[in-house]
Amino acid sequence: MPLVSQRGSIMPDSPIRKLAPLAEKAKSKGVKVYHLNIGQPDLPTPQVAMDAIRAIDRKILEYSPSEGLLSFRTKLAEYYHRFNIDVDVHDIIITTGGSEAVTFAFMSCLDPGDEIIIPEPAYANYEAFAVVAGAVIKSIPAKIEEGFSLPPIEEFEKLITPKTKGMMICNPNNPTGYLYTQEEMNSIRDLVKKYDLYLFSDEVYREFCYTGAPYISAFHLEGIEDNVILVDSVSKRYSECGLRIGALVTKNKAVRSNVMKFCQARLSPPLIGQIAAEASLDTDGEYMLKNYNEYVIRRKFLIDGLNRIDGVYSPIPMGAFYTVARLPVDDSDKFCAWMLSEFEYEGSTLFLAPASGFYTGSGNGKNEVRIAYVLKKDDLAVCLKILEEALKVYPGRKIK
Repeated sequence: MPLVSQRGSIMPDSPIRKLAPLAEKAKSKGVKVYHLNIGQPDLPTPQVAMDAIRAIDRKILEYSPSEGLLSFRTKLAEYYHRFNIDVDVHDIIITTGGSEAVTFAFMSCLDPGDEIIIPEPAYANYEAFAVVAGAVIKSIPAKIEEGFSLPPIEEFEKLITPKTKGMMICNPNNPTGYLYTQEEMNSIRDLVKKYDLYLFSDEVYREFCYTGAPYISAFHLEGIEDNVILVDSVSKRYSECGLRIGALVTKNKAVRSNVMKFCQARLSPPLIGQIAAEASLDTDGEYMLKNYNEYVIRRKFLIDGLNRIDGVYSPIPMGAFYTVARLPVDDSDKFCAWMLSEFEYEGSTLFLAPASGFYTGSGNGKNEVRIAYVLKKDDLAVCLKILEEALKVYPGRKIK
């Protein structure tokens, strides 16, 4: 039998989806499973997007340009201007989801063996995309006791070697919900400038910032304009995960040239997805404000509820719609699997994402889980009760 690839063998399992078979088995037994493991909003997709899909009147669903529809990119540039992100249509390349944007960025900027520094916990698929590109992640763990704030920049500098080519941040952060401060962003800028690194900046959750401080884009940082590769997606802000439409934005012409080669090789991003995403840019402010206010309510309810459960701690996330909570358990991977395979409360159980998968360092996050507050408040109340009851009887509960 032929051997499988080494690349495939070292590809990490998704902490978000790897327990899905257990969830499906539980459902087959009649257990109701509440999904807190995945960032799939339950809020409605904008009506203008649905109307645009229904109004499609084409005889052929043709290829779009490899860089995406010009009309969409033009409106997207106008959207970025509302956030004081100074880019034009030529700086924007449409991708098949934000995942492809990260993959193409890594493939276009990094050679096999090159290193990227990433604060953790971090979106788990960054590691997967690095494996695809042959790159190596060097991580620095943030601490839950400090609200997952950026570790001292001196710790990042210690990791820099001749192979270091870039840093990657997610702001607001998935999985922690942390929102980087101006001081932290300035320290990142100074390091990027000092060593002439790429700054890969995932800014998918920019609409969901819950502090009075302004949203800070990597493009707001002066002096590193050609170093910044911004990653974006319509999935979260418009509840359009299934459209698979993202964007890679950069002012670096050499990077854009490289990215376009990969874009041409995969032919084109989804046509129907672009049509719906372009229409979504006409969504009124009331839609965004309603969703924002809903997440504010859910965030407060969830965090207050978690911190009332004996032995549980969650810092207050300042952005996105996730939190990482510390549980009184021996192993969150085992606990999350146990919840799906062996536990139910009044016919229901929870699907949580073990946080160990959001770290590359062995042993980190072993008693932490990521929770996505993408369910309505009434459902979150049930989830909190299920979690509380589960922790009372879990065999691996850690006693204070």
